Parts: sequence; C-alpha cells; structure tokens
Amino acid sequence: MNLEQQVIAEKMSSSARSHRFAMAKPAVRWQDALPSGNGTMGALVYGNIEEDTIVINHEELWYGGITKPPPDLSVHLPELRALLDAGKYEEANRFFPDLMRAAGYQTHTSRFQPGFELKVTLDTDGAFRDYTRTLDMETGEITVAWTDNGVRKRKRLFVSRPDQVIVMSVRFDGAPVSQAAFGLQIHQPAEAEKHAFTHEASAEAAHLLASGKHSNAETGYCAAARVIARGGAASVQNGCLIASDADEITVLVKVAAKDGSPAQQEQLKRELNAFQDDYETLLQRHIAEHRPLFLSAGIDLEADGDRDTANERLLLDAYTGDVPTALMERMYDYGRYLLMSSSRPGGLPANLQGVWNGDYLPAWSGAFFNNENIQMNYWQALAGNMAEAAEPFYDFFDSLLPDMRRNAQSFYGSRGILSPLFASPESGLKKNLQPHVVYWSAGAGWLAQHYYDYWLFTGDSEFLKRRVIPFLKECAAFYEDFMVEGEDGKWISYPSNSPENWANGSFPGSGKVSVCINATMDFAVAKEVLTNLCEACEETGLHQEDLTRWRAMLGKIPGYQVNRDGALREWMHPDFEDNYHHRHQSHIYPLFPGFEITEETHPELFEACRIAVEKRLVIGLKQQTGWSLSHMAGIYARLGDGDRALECLEILSRSCLGDNLFTYHNDWRNQGISLKMGRAPFQIDANLGWTAAMQEMLLFSARGMIKLLPARPKRWVRGRFRHFRCRGGITVSLQWDMERRNSVVTLTADRSQSVELQFPAPVKSVAAEGTAVIAPSGRGPNYRHLTLTGGEPATLHITYTE
Repeated sequence: MNLEQQVIAEKMSSSARSHRFAMAKPAVRWQDALPSGNGTMGALVYGNIEEDTIVINHEELWYGGITKPPPDLSVHLPELRALLDAGKYEEANRFFPDLMRAAGYQTHTSRFQPGFELKVTLDTDGAFRDYTRTLDMETGEITVAWTDNGVRKRKRLFVSRPDQVIVMSVRFDGAPVSQAAFGLQIHQPAEAEKHAFTHEASAEAAHLLASGKHSNAETGYCAAARVIARGGAASVQNGCLIASDADEITVLVKVAAKDGSPAQQEQLKRELNAFQDDYETLLQRHIAEHRPLFLSAGIDLEADGDRDTANERLLLDAYTGDVPTALMERMYDYGRYLLMSSSRPGGLPANLQGVWNGDYLPAWSGAFFNNENIQMNYWQALAGNMAEAAEPFYDFFDSLLPDMRRNAQSFYGSRGILSPLFASPESGLKKNLQPHVVYWSAGAGWLAQHYYDYWLFTGDSEFLKRRVIPFLKECAAFYEDFMVEGEDGKWISYPSNSPENWANGSFPGSGKVSVCINATMDFAVAKEVLTNLCEACEETGLHQEDLTRWRAMLGKIPGYQVNRDGALREWMHPDFEDNYHHRHQSHIYPLFPGFEITEETHPELFEACRIAVEKRLVIGLKQQTGWSLSHMAGIYARLGDGDRALECLEILSRSCLGDNLFTYHNDWRNQGISLKMGRAPFQIDANLGWTAAMQEMLLFSARGMIKLLPARPKRWVRGRFRHFRCRGGITVSLQWDMERRNSVVTLTADRSQSVELQFPAPVKSVAAEGTAVIAPSGRGPNYRHLTLTGGEPATLHITYTE
C-alpha cells in the first residue's frame, strides 16, 4: 500500500473530522433547545445561564388514547363497491365514515407527552461573555459555556446509553460553584393541569422527586434526581436542593414511565445511589457505546473552512447565498445522531418527534404515521450502517399484527393485515374517520419493504424466515381477498386512496373526494410485496406449494399507465384524472422509494416518472413542507439529478430549519415557502429524510446493482464517504475528485456475489486490488461487471475520460 492509499484508508477508517456544532445563543422555547438522547429518554437543554431548563422525555409517555372494537363494515362492502361502480364517489367517500359514526365508533389515538423539567439556577457575578452552546454528536454531550468575571463556567449533559440515566455536571475553572439551586417538576405544571394531569414534587437530602398522572390513566409516572455537591454542602429550600461552594456538582436523573407510586420513586433513588458519582467515568462508559454506532458510517465534503461556524451564522449564509457545504455535512451527521438517539433495540421506533417534545397537544398527536413519515424516519438506517437503530421499527409493527388483522377483517372481511394510516403504542386499529384515512390500504405493504430490506442489507436468514416471510404472507393474503378480478382478468383495487391526493374528473366531487378506484400506488406496492415474497421463498425453500398461486397473482396486476402529458398516471381508472396540485407523489412509488423502475430496467416508465415529477412543480413552493422537500430530494436522487436534489435541501434549509437544526413541518415566517398553517410544528421526519437523501445522492443499491455518485451535485467536486451499506450485504467506501477525474472505491461483500457497478462518468481505466474480477458490461462505458469474494475487500482505482 503506497502513501496515498494509506492516507485514504486512514481517513475512511476514522471519523476524519469534527462532528460538533455550536450555537451562539440560548433557547427561549423547547423547540430551540439542544437534544440529547439514548434511544429511550431524551433531554432538551435550553442553555440559559442564570435560570436554565432541561426538558426530560421518555418514549413510553403517552396519554389520552381511547380504543374500541371496530364495527363490522365488511358486510357493507358490496354496497360501497356498488356506489363506486356507479360513479357515486361523493356518496362512497362518506359511506364507511358515516357507518362508523352511526356505530358510535368515537376513538382517539394516544398523544406523545412531555415528561419533566430539571430547573437549574446559578448565581452570576458579572455580565457574561464568550457564550456558546454546543452539541458533540460523536458523544451525545451538550455543553453550555461562558465567561463570568474572568472565570470559565460550564454545564455539561448527556443521556447515558448503558446506564439509562441523564447525567449533568456544573463546574467552574479554578473556582468553586458558589451556589446552585436544582428543582424537578412535571413539565409546565399549569399547562399539565389544563390537560387533566395531577402532579407532585418534593425535595429531600440529596434527592429530588416528581410524579404525574393523567386523570384517565390507570397508573402515573415519576422521576427522581440525585444531586452530588463534591467538596461542598447541600440543603433543601422551598422544594429545591441548594448546593454551595462545591468543586463540582453532578446531577443524575432517572424516569419511570409506567409507575408513579412512592414505592417506584424509592426504587429510582436506590438505583441512583448505586451509580458512581463521577461525571467523566459515566461519560466514558456512554461514549464507548454511542461513538461506534455514530461513526459506523460518515461523509466528508471537504467543508473545512466553515466547520467551526455556529449554526446561526451558517443559516444566515444560507439565507443570503448558497447553502454552505458545512451545513450539508452537519445536517447529514445530525440526522444520524437524531435517529440513533431516539431509536434503540428493545424500545419504540422514532415517532413524529423522535423522543423530544414539549407540547401536551403535539401536532398529529406525535404518532407513528405509516403513509410516509415513519418510513422516511428509517430510510437512512440500513444504508447508513445502523441496522440496530432500525430494530424497533420491526418490533413495533409486529406488536400491531393482531390489530392489523382485525382491521382487515372488520373493514373488508379479508385475511391478512390492513395497516392504520397512523398508530400509537397502545393500538394499531383504524381509529380516524377521515375518508383518506379510512380507505387507504397500501400501508402494510409499504412497511413490508423495510422488512425485506433488512434481509437484503444484512443477509440475516433467520430474520428472513421468522419475520420477513410471515409479514409478507400476511400482506399477500390481504391482497388475495381484497382485490377483485375484472373482466379482463386484471385486479381492481377498490375502495382505494392515493395519499393524500384527490383526483380530478367529470364526476361530482372532483378534486375533493379521497376514495377512488385503482390508485397506482396500490398496485406498485402489491407487486413489490408479491415479488419479494416469491424471491424470499425461492431463497429459503419455504412455502414452495404457494409460489404458483402468488405468481399468478402477480400476473393479475395491471400495467402502469401514462397520461397524455407523458406522465405516470396516479389513478389507473378512466374516471380519475391526474391532479398535479399536490405535494404527495405516491404514484412515483415504483421509482422511489421502491426499486421497480430504473433507467436501466424500464427506460420509458423512468421518463414517465420524471415527467410526473416535473408536472408537480405547478404547485410551486407554497404547498411544500419540510418532509416533502426531503422526499423530493430522494426522488431527484433516483432520477440522477443531483443539482435538483441539492436545491430541495437548500430550500428546506431556508424555510423549515430552526437554529438548532430541527426541521419543521412548514415555514413559520411567511416567506412564501411551504404550506401555510396556524403553527409550524417540529417534525423529525425531514431531519432524518435529509440524511437519507444525501445517502441516495452518493450511493444507490438494488439487488445486483450499485451506482457510485448517482446524483452528485456539481458543487461536490471532491469528497468521500465511508462504510455505506448496500443491498446484497456490501460495504462501500469511496473517495472522489472529479476535477482530477479519479476516484478510489473499496467494496467488501459479506458473501460472494456479482453486481453491475455504475460509475458517475465514462471510465478510462480501472485498476483493482484484491480478489475482485472486473469485466465489461453490455450497458456501456459507465458500467462494469464486478465479481466479489465474500469477506475480501476489493479496492478499485478509477480514472474517467475528460
């Protein structure tokens, strides 16, 4: 290995750059606080000097859910279909919802709620200067630092992964902490009372206790804090613990989400007392678990000059000119950090807000939305080499299987599973009465894509047999019972819905009704489910007796249709004409996030998808949202248009991005960008979708195909990424310099296989190290056929034509 290769290897095998960002000012509301989390608990640090607030969240804190057995609507399915056959779409649109109301089906999805607040009050000596609030994503540690009368003062905090405890330190350089007061209470007590919560808080020697309970809940929840004033004294005053003249103050906080009893509070105290009280020791234990996961993949776009610039400055630069590349790097890192900090094995998946919340009425209940949002949350996980962060996704939806079976039976008399459009931890039943929620049936199949992807990325054959195939079989059973065979032998999908759009047409209710016939997405998802199910059973040898039937079902799926504009149609029924005035693009599913349509496999349909996307630009920016801009970036990445993908992210940064880099559903400043709403709620899907989009821009994979830099923006002339994962179980690290027209890529396959490799430009030469065999491809000068040996790295040195 020569010197150049050694440098490349070192950069690709280490973090290679800082993953810290700074803010120049404290928060005034929870949405602007800095987040720390361990996948189960979250903390939001305001960073105020004299009176600080840390909001404490727990993934299992939900309230207000009302669940009832759904009425049997299946007996009325023939009537509903008769209305649709007769073109009475307005009547059909309200038919099932009216039946649900008549049956008294008044239910409610649980709301994700805040937990507690740790209040920290410090004496100040003079006017502060040199203030900074930082988050180190590589460690999960938040630091608030300032200078007061020449003394550097710091508050530090992290949420421990191994110890399930929030740890805080207050320390001054070269001086004792003269006085600090600590209080623990339910989050915003007055607001909690408005929403029917009762609460208590108390202080005793070395401990703070707080509890809360919703009026309709069987049990409450509680938290306990231990305050250690090393070298100083502590006392209780007015419900707070006062530490005086301490060399360092350490605070430990634990939460019990399902029990707020005095006995549980005593248990928390015992657990806190058993901890070592040394902040650095606890931090290093946490870092040993946090850092390897965060660094399991990464990018470097060579934004060296701006990496130490505060968020506020980078955002101002974005508002006045091109978005700094340092902000792009930072947002990629942040999406990884937020996902791993709000999703860990054994817990719940990341909801609409991850694991951070300060509202008792969060937008859309903070629930798990299955018609885009939770899928977007997890698009990055497997490709970003964080498979363990995806595990809660599968556990959660497996837990909802009984409810999803009940949905299928109650609504359509079908076997298999019917996913709700959104769910909360206590229920997967369809609860909402809005037509677009009631009539949507593609959810379970979309979720199944993530199950099958886990097998493709990891090669875990036990997971394939025990979890993927059973889930796919449940989806297939639903389609077998739900779909209707038409006179031409092709399936009819009805009632149907294309999230969350409304078709045009000559019928009454055009552009208003949600119910429809033959939404393109229904067939795209069904085709994907059945194709993956057949492939999985061929791989394992299971259910061979069913393959003939499933393949016959595939043959009943109608072909995609193209409208007079040359765009892929959103509805495959003559009554329903395309409505371009909407941000959802569910009919593009076979291009993205699906894999059926690519430029190589279906060039005509690929072009129809491109036109369909361009037609949607008629809505301009006023109907976009944070998540839709992340989604559009992913679509443009699949279309190979890196500059347009980057533009989507740049627009997002100017419209739906807060100073702490949280993404919002919409722009709250009335700048003419994004959908208008009464408020702009924090919504984490765009954060996580941003990271996924950047991965799509830099690397594409499908079974048997890998594309290097498929949608590289022209501005990203040089850079590198390391340890991205591909379908097929291949790890890829790449360095590129398109000014010098060369790149170096290392591919390591978990198992021996052959793939088509697409390069970002016509290849002049390829030199290989290792056991890989390179052969020409019939696809042209941008492609090569590559054979990899399992477990053996293959490094390719590529030069491109001028």
